[in-house]
Amino acid sequence: MNPETKPPLVLVLCTGNSCRSHLAEGILRAAAHGRFRVASAGSRPAGFVHPMAVRVLEEIGIDIRDHRSKHLEEFLSQPVETVITVCGNADQVCPVFPGQVQRHHWPFDDPAHFQGSEEETLAVFRRVRDELRRVFEAYAAGRLDASGKRPV
Repeated sequence: MNPETKPPLVLVLCTGNSCRSHLAEGILRAAAHGRFRVASAGSRPAGFVHPMAVRVLEEIGIDIRDHRSKHLEEFLSQPVETVITVCGNADQVCPVFPGQVQRHHWPFDDPAHFQGSEEETLAVFRRVRDELRRVFEAYAAGRLDASGKRPV
């Protein structure tokens, strides 16, 4: 496909690319309805996607079982229209990507660092998922409204 015909790419960055960025990627991809592409990466990838991130998105009908932890360098040669960082460390080390037009920093708690029982941890993952969902669904709706391409 010709790069000019590809939908714009939104890249969600976090440090480990194991939890928050994958939650955001899954939510934003579902909300984008194919109108823009969504990917996630990390500055120091953990090498796995947290199983509880997969679980809490499954609860709302989003499947990220095929996601993998990626380094942000995989995207340095791609035209990235928008970069969204979801943790402070990623915001500090974020490079400028080719074609980057916008950058947003929306920090969220890292549920992967929570210490507690499985039920308590699951509750934290759900809270962060719901916070991410409010922000990223609103972002997608705003983009789709602005482009006149919001699905009915």
